[in-house]
Amino acid sequence: MGIHILGICGTFMGGIALLARESGIVVSGSDENVYPPMSTMLEEQGVTIQQGLKSENLPDDESEQIVVGNVMTRGMPVIEDVLDRNLPYTSGPQWLYENILRDKWVLAVAGTHGKTTTASMLAWVLEYAGMKPGFLIGGVPENFGLSARLGESPFFVVEADEYDTAFFDKRSKFVHYHPRTLVLNNLEYDHADIFPNIDAIKTQFHHLMRIVPGSGRVMVNATEPHLQDVIEMGCWTETEAFTSDASSQGWSVEYIEQDGSAFNVLLDGEEQGEVRWNEIGKHNVANGLAAIAAARHAGVPVKHAIAALAEFKGVKRRMQLRGEVDGVKVYDDFAHHPTAITTTLQGLRKNVADRKITAILEPRSNTMRLGSHKENLPASLMLADEVLMYQPADVDWDMQSVIDAIGDKAQLFHDVDAIIQHVVKDDSADSVLIMSNGGFGGIHDRLLDALGNPA
Repeated sequence: MGIHILGICGTFMGGIALLARESGIVVSGSDENVYPPMSTMLEEQGVTIQQGLKSENLPDDESEQIVVGNVMTRGMPVIEDVLDRNLPYTSGPQWLYENILRDKWVLAVAGTHGKTTTASMLAWVLEYAGMKPGFLIGGVPENFGLSARLGESPFFVVEADEYDTAFFDKRSKFVHYHPRTLVLNNLEYDHADIFPNIDAIKTQFHHLMRIVPGSGRVMVNATEPHLQDVIEMGCWTETEAFTSDASSQGWSVEYIEQDGSAFNVLLDGEEQGEVRWNEIGKHNVANGLAAIAAARHAGVPVKHAIAALAEFKGVKRRMQLRGEVDGVKVYDDFAHHPTAITTTLQGLRKNVADRKITAILEPRSNTMRLGSHKENLPASLMLADEVLMYQPADVDWDMQSVIDAIGDKAQLFHDVDAIIQHVVKDDSADSVLIMSNGGFGGIHDRLLDALGNPA
């Protein structure tokens, strides 16, 4: 029996497609928005994508199961057709558990920020240790070049998203995964289209805590008060704390380089080894500690995990240097929350010192598009020397209020071409940081091309 995936180009559903295909299942899929890196990766793996979420793209064979992405809603013609025809359907997370995870040692990484990077680090640490793990990650780790694979061992790393499962299952995705090893990176208010307040998100995180077995282990960021609230709601599993600051308890660090590119790893105050790697920023230090701790629970000695991180190559679209033309570096980052924007800029600032940072932001996430973070956006962008915000035509709230709060160094644009020309004409341009969790009109390659050919 084959499957047809509705919304196949989302990072999660694209990963489902890769796992199903590797399992020998015939996979087809359709989507409206097709853009790299997911579309490119699927094509490289021989997955054919049909353009458009249309009923005519559904398989003729009614024995094929429909795997429904969480972007699909009631009222969409294709969903109404699935229901009217009584076609078999399931959600991506449920399909993943029933077909892949049921017999695995699942290592899950949850949190508002850092899930993709930490899961990528963890998968690479296990790979470096010879454990050949499977994984499903909401991005493309450069060490693997794929967002998902089955692996050759019982160990499976999964990015555990708190977003809801499907139009017919409003629980968070991660409650389907049944992890034995769980990382809780952080917890802030996000997904305003799903959750009315922070307490609703805490409830979902506690649902996740409830299904970690007593023989498992939970790695918890000690600096996150909302996570402590979740633990206090009830915990039946051993916990380990980690922090990117100094501490005598749990996992902590002693900085060698203040930008986070080198640090000593400490466990209960005892030095475990030195990490020197290509990552920067305290947030990545915390991600690295979480990966070391989680891998240790799965049997990887700390010294092997430290050695692995030295060879970690990063994740596409996470502070990825897309290119350099005439001394102008263009970076791509997925940041779509004020806290993520702040930490990204902090890391870049420590790396480029007093060189000019031009921050370009597209409000692509549902929460951003609703304007839920508009009060916190100005402060998150202050470390940039210049801020260029793009307001899509279908976003209702006026972003000029953010520009006004930032001051003279900020400008609002309604056209991607105008942003590109602005940067090209700026003789002082140096480090250009583009932040979006979507395709952003192909601005990265278009900007690099324009910088190389200003005319």
